[in-house]
Amino acid sequence: MTDRSAMTLVWFRDDLRLADNAALEWAAQGGEVIAVVIDEDAAATGVRPRGAAASWWRERSLSRLAGRLLEHGVPMLHLAGDPVDIMTALPGLLAVDAVVWNRRYEEPLRFVDSRIKETLQAGGTEVHSFPGHLLTEPWQVTTGEGRPYRVFTPYSRAATPVAEDAVAQLVEAAAQVPADLRGPEKDLPEVPFPPVRPVDPAPWAASLADHWTPGEEAGQAVLAAFLTGDRRTTATGSPGYADGRDIPDADATTGLSPYLRFGEVSPHRVWYAVARAVDAGDVPAADGSALHSELLWRDFAWQRLYHRPDLASRCVREQFTQFPWRWDNSLPGDVKHLGDATALAQDLSAWRSGTTGIPLVDAGMRELWTTGWMHNRVRMVVGSFLTKNLLADWRHGEQWFWDTLVDADPASNPFNWQWVAGCGDDASPYFRIFNPETQRKKFDPELGYVNRWVPEFAGPEAAHAGPYPPPMVDLRESRQRALAAYECLNAP
Repeated sequence: MTDRSAMTLVWFRDDLRLADNAALEWAAQGGEVIAVVIDEDAAATGVRPRGAAASWWRERSLSRLAGRLLEHGVPMLHLAGDPVDIMTALPGLLAVDAVVWNRRYEEPLRFVDSRIKETLQAGGTEVHSFPGHLLTEPWQVTTGEGRPYRVFTPYSRAATPVAEDAVAQLVEAAAQVPADLRGPEKDLPEVPFPPVRPVDPAPWAASLADHWTPGEEAGQAVLAAFLTGDRRTTATGSPGYADGRDIPDADATTGLSPYLRFGEVSPHRVWYAVARAVDAGDVPAADGSALHSELLWRDFAWQRLYHRPDLASRCVREQFTQFPWRWDNSLPGDVKHLGDATALAQDLSAWRSGTTGIPLVDAGMRELWTTGWMHNRVRMVVGSFLTKNLLADWRHGEQWFWDTLVDADPASNPFNWQWVAGCGDDASPYFRIFNPETQRKKFDPELGYVNRWVPEFAGPEAAHAGPYPPPMVDLRESRQRALAAYECLNAP
């Protein structure tokens, strides 16, 4: 498109930013821009409805995005319904010349996009899609036989040069809003789709707002804090991100996960900025390498979802379809009812509410409910405890995280749950069971994290909340029970 008077419709999805946005950059170079966001009807698309905490985040990010677009005169339509109906009708109603978006990779949404693209092109509308949500496209990195990788270490070796090539195309200008971004000079005509009225879907919205500020500008500030070292030094001055990220009481993680999830900051921008800071000596090489590895782990999860669209509902390792996990008939996929449903409901309630009597588990679950986030080391501990010590089906945990995490996305959430449960690709071996007490003594020896979230653990006088409950299970006995079940599963 070369006509500077042309008008382009930009469909925003999980790319809620103005900078380093390939679709928006292309549209701005062509002329006037109109933005659209759609709350897609789950019944029409078959897509999994977004969780409550993630919906809370998205509403606030969209509000900030709309405000930033209006600063450039670009209107943003926020509509709800069947995306096929809306996106095939809008170009004619708005008299736009082209439609663009940044790609998404999960089924069935990529098929929705393909259908819209084919329909619009058949009607003479120019359509383009762009990469941007991942460092590498899910089909780019394959084995020598042309198959997708199922183990992370060889995947990361093969993906690193591909990611570096993609990031090399990022220049300083990409970190800025497109210089020629502008909206239409005339008012938009009425469209026959009702606008969305934002609501607070999370019952704990006020608590989330105490801990997070969604939006592109906030995401850039969080990245800058990492680059300057504000989030890479633990409270005791011990090593930064590479080692400190395992200490839950340290402010040593990046805090970028929800911003990456909603595309307020792109993975290219993070990789590029960290690499430059390492070269300048502002970020230790070990910290930069560790963060780059985490970005590739995110790509790996999306690659697996692309090739395993049932990742949230079915065990990747087929033998685990016969594993004696407990579930309560609410789960999709290849599960069977096992055990006492009432007892399971009680166990799940204690786990979700952080009242298991296991301090590190309870601390993590209370952090999650209060902030919509949980430290990654503790995520592994609470996941292992649920699936191995309590023998509850991993999908119960995945669904709870899906609803309560602000950074829950369609790939990382089920992929990581299958990893910790031992039934997924490149999984933590099932016989590796995270002992919550051993983990607490190693990573929270001064009890800073536990006492922050479970103050009654220090005694009822400290908490004014009554005595701390006894452990709901014996860690040693429950571990042996899980290992015995695993041995039976693999018996000839």
